[in-house]
Amino acid sequence: MEDLEIRRAAADDVPAIVAMLADDPLGARRESPDDLTPYLTALERIEGDPNQHLMVAVRRGRVVGTLQLTIVPGLARRGATRAIVEAVRVHADERGGGLGTRFVEWAVDRAREEGCRLVQLTSDATRTDAHRFYERLGFTASHVGFKLQL
Repeated sequence: MEDLEIRRAAADDVPAIVAMLADDPLGARRESPDDLTPYLTALERIEGDPNQHLMVAVRRGRVVGTLQLTIVPGLARRGATRAIVEAVRVHADERGGGLGTRFVEWAVDRAREEGCRLVQLTSDATRTDAHRFYERLGFTASHVGFKLQL
């Protein structure tokens, strides 16, 4: 992993990020790699919010992973700040080599640096391989999640 760089995403990284988001049955239905306009607009909003960390993993100049870490201050849990990890993706030809573990460990370390007392994430109910991956990293399936499409 010495040749791996983890850094903030830039506009030039958006095509690779969107391609990874779209590279599975769920993402293929909800992402639109042919029109990057909404993604670039979202990146501008993310860059303007200090609690948002859209990250990429780069190996030999190529984006091979992405995740978003959000820091959320709150009153619950005695005023605890929590971190939310979303949109974790590793390029198909990089899976199984430890990159996902390294990337999520980076997010947990960054959450600690930010003073977070809890790291949480969601994973679609159909992503059973991802569930096993997160459990191996110490996460527990502790809640039932709900979504309301707007």
